[in-house]
Amino acid sequence: MAKIKAVRGMYDILPDQAPIWQFVEQQVRHLFSQYGYREIRTPIIEKTELFCRSIGTGTDVVEKEMYTFSCRKGGHLTLRPEATAACVRAVEEHGLAFNQVQRLWYNGPMFRYERPQKGRQRQFHQFGAEVYGIDSPDIDAELILMTARLWRKLGIEQVLQLQLNTLGSASARTAYRAELVAFLKANMSALDTDSQRRLATNPLRILDSKDTATQALLDHAPVFLDYLDKESISHFARLKQILDDAEIRYQVNPRLVRGLDYYCKTVFEWTTDDLGAQGTVCGGGRYDGLIAQLGGRPTPGIGWAMGVERLILLLKSMQAVPADIFNPLDVYLINLGSVAALVAQKLAESLRDQLPDLRLQLHCGGGDFKSQLKKADRSGAKVALLLGEDELVQEQIQVKPLRGQGKQQNIAFVELATHLQQILCP
Repeated sequence: MAKIKAVRGMYDILPDQAPIWQFVEQQVRHLFSQYGYREIRTPIIEKTELFCRSIGTGTDVVEKEMYTFSCRKGGHLTLRPEATAACVRAVEEHGLAFNQVQRLWYNGPMFRYERPQKGRQRQFHQFGAEVYGIDSPDIDAELILMTARLWRKLGIEQVLQLQLNTLGSASARTAYRAELVAFLKANMSALDTDSQRRLATNPLRILDSKDTATQALLDHAPVFLDYLDKESISHFARLKQILDDAEIRYQVNPRLVRGLDYYCKTVFEWTTDDLGAQGTVCGGGRYDGLIAQLGGRPTPGIGWAMGVERLILLLKSMQAVPADIFNPLDVYLINLGSVAALVAQKLAESLRDQLPDLRLQLHCGGGDFKSQLKKADRSGAKVALLLGEDELVQEQIQVKPLRGQGKQQNIAFVELATHLQQILCP
């Protein structure tokens, strides 16, 4: 009988890789707590209509990438391809949006049907931040400064570049779109096939084309910044001033549009050259009209999403993953004989009571001293505790350092917790 394997593009995070994920999760969670953001958890399945109305029917996500299926009682459901729409749905449904300020964050899996490759999977994970109820550029700056702080904390700020743009108001985009479409139609033969398709559905996305010939043509296209309304220009200028004052380097990229229809005004991406084609690690922007678009009262919103897989790939490429996160143990407790095994169980629980942060593993399954000591060494523990018949009689235990310097000692049971605390946390 053939073995069952994981679905293509969906993968297991094995125990030797989990510490990297835990490390990143701890760093990002702490970051959000520094800025006063609260966690929100939404279902991974939503009504398909939510994403069609928010992301846009002309986007690649809705047209080609969503995992959608029929519900038994009618209608269609979709595995979430992104989380902003789900967050908007949740805050509106529970009355958390209008005339309130909400600073929220989320973490979890997203799903898109794409060709699996390095940095791009069909199930991928994102951290994200969403803010509702603030329309001024200071909150745009806060979200960008937050990510910049994370890069510094992780030691990868030197390989990440901030791309910045503004998409202006809806009326400005409409005017620019008409001029852009007219220009592109007059030069249809110079467009790549994908851009020709987008011309009828989502022409602004052509600005983000990776095709060399299309990019050369766009050098002569109308420039979006020339069509901006005064309020959007002022908003963008204030944002840049705050970033300048904070000494955050950025590049204004007039072709940065992001891939989803709901964006307006500020959009940004943190990109790197160290991951090949999948170089965007974090991106986001404003979506002031999205809540009204989904049936709520007009409420400003802005957010970003960060790809955890890509961030981990970048940390690995930069050798910025702390080595000590892979050591899950402080102590490995060896026991010889049935009586020692019973005493060792009680001793292990007592040590965990006295030292709540102690990472202790009790050897189970028997075996001679030599085999147990090999397992203790392979475990990565800093210290082995050896409990046999002689130690039971003396109510002592042997403490054997496994890493670095130190002598093996006999320590009384009643003094063991204090001794371990001294040698493990000097």
